[in-house]
Amino acid sequence: MVKGLYTAYTGMINEQHRMDTLTNNLANSTTIGYKKEGATSQSFDTLLAYKLKDISDAPNIPRRIGMNNPGVKIGENYTDYSQGSFKITDNTYDLALSGDGFFTIEFTNKSGETSTMYTRDGSFAVDEEGYLLTANGDFVVGSNGHIKVDPTKGASIDSMGRIMQDGRLVDTIKLTDFEDYNYLEKYGENLLKPVEGATFRDANAKVYSGYLEMSNVNIVTEMVDLIAITRQYEANQKVIRSIDETLEIAATQIGRLG
Repeated sequence: MVKGLYTAYTGMINEQHRMDTLTNNLANSTTIGYKKEGATSQSFDTLLAYKLKDISDAPNIPRRIGMNNPGVKIGENYTDYSQGSFKITDNTYDLALSGDGFFTIEFTNKSGETSTMYTRDGSFAVDEEGYLLTANGDFVVGSNGHIKVDPTKGASIDSMGRIMQDGRLVDTIKLTDFEDYNYLEKYGENLLKPVEGATFRDANAKVYSGYLEMSNVNIVTEMVDLIAITRQYEANQKVIRSIDETLEIAATQIGRLG
């Protein structure tokens, strides 16, 4: 095996994975509440190389020839949960969170099965019956279950998430936080669901009515990384092309009788 070919090949696979992650971030740069993802790389374990059945030194005696590192492998993806910028909407039911925590959503899938999801996307609206819903029509959960207000009256929402109408407390938006975000799994564009091992804690986020938290993707940074990834991919291509040309010469020209 030509070690350079394998090393360049693993480099191309890794850069392709990084490119896929980056383009997904760019595609969601305007998605409300989206949290950017990143990709890590790892080196393969260094291998101890031996000569086997090589009679040039001594017949059939394995001989250590050194260490072999066969390139790079795809590591783990991670999510950056840092705060996104706020956009002013002046819509009472558009909500943004400052600090750690998530809105609690009762999500219904296409099969009609319900489960609890979490999100930073606070683009909510009230339907004709007065229920507070997400943009996809799922219920927003409050301290009393589904949040229901009088759709014919105005409302105000304070930093604690308390919904007031006519000076009366209607409900309080339920905020949830987790001890370790590594136990959260993305679902769709901006929903999160806990996996086994997730532990809950009280959220310390403040609610801002009339605002939306935008994606935390920095387009300039992503474009710079895009250029770097493209160049690294092309560099690995050139290595493979160079080795291929060398092997062709070795196979077709070296040792040929004149």
